[in-house]
Amino acid sequence: MDDEEIHALRSEVKRLRKTLSELTPSLETLLKRRGFRIYKKEPSEDLVLPAKRFLDDFYEMLKKYSFRLFIRDVIKHQEYFMKEQVTKYATSGVTEAYVDFLLSVKVVEPAGDGFRLIKRQIKSFGETLEWFLCEIFRREFAAEAVWGVKFKRPRVGGDYDVIAKIDGSILYMEVKSSPPKQIYNSEIAAFLDRIFDLSPEIAVFFMDTELRMKDKIVPMFEEELRNRFSRGSAGEMQSPPQVMRVEKELFQIWNKTFIINSKDSIAGNIGKVLSWHFRK
Repeated sequence: MDDEEIHALRSEVKRLRKTLSELTPSLETLLKRRGFRIYKKEPSEDLVLPAKRFLDDFYEMLKKYSFRLFIRDVIKHQEYFMKEQVTKYATSGVTEAYVDFLLSVKVVEPAGDGFRLIKRQIKSFGETLEWFLCEIFRREFAAEAVWGVKFKRPRVGGDYDVIAKIDGSILYMEVKSSPPKQIYNSEIAAFLDRIFDLSPEIAVFFMDTELRMKDKIVPMFEEELRNRFSRGSAGEMQSPPQVMRVEKELFQIWNKTFIINSKDSIAGNIGKVLSWHFRK
């Protein structure tokens, strides 16, 4: 099968997914059936995005891991930076091209001998990363999706970073822009709490890193699962579900909860998650 045939098949899959999405209940309806109503979504205070006419180019650039790391550094030095301050994760030539791109799409502007963000007082890269993940579901998988969602839930609160409708099923994704060393047990516990509350058909814990998940994140999940399943409701001992490797740094629990990173391709890894879930 040549590249043209593969491209044609992918286009057909997207078309069929879009048709199916239109024939199935909306994401809002699926959530309502579970007793969930969105009261806040998609905040814009910390979004680092260009004008609408530049969004397609910006989206394509965000697919590059080095560009996402570069954007984090730009946010860190948003009041004023020189190219040398944001060349930590790429060569000087690549960094210069990235700065020129941000200038061309009017995300940064000249400031003396350096540059600065045009929209300042950005707290973190988190909202922009959530927007990007949501766009991946919309663009690559023809899925209805929202990000930065808040529900009025008395016991389980917090943000649901990305929620998507996949062929009539609900997918919930937790999005982490911090490296593994900055992830704590309480965040794993909160993720599992939201899963048990929302009961999505698919749940994904995503970390925007190319580091190994097996070193810290997977053991944290195993520890939290032991804490939750060591005793049942009647006090009897239970075996916790296992965290199993799908491939490389992709792991699954129950064939419906997944731990993934951004190694190779975010969209590619999401595709592997969906394929695994629906095949199993």
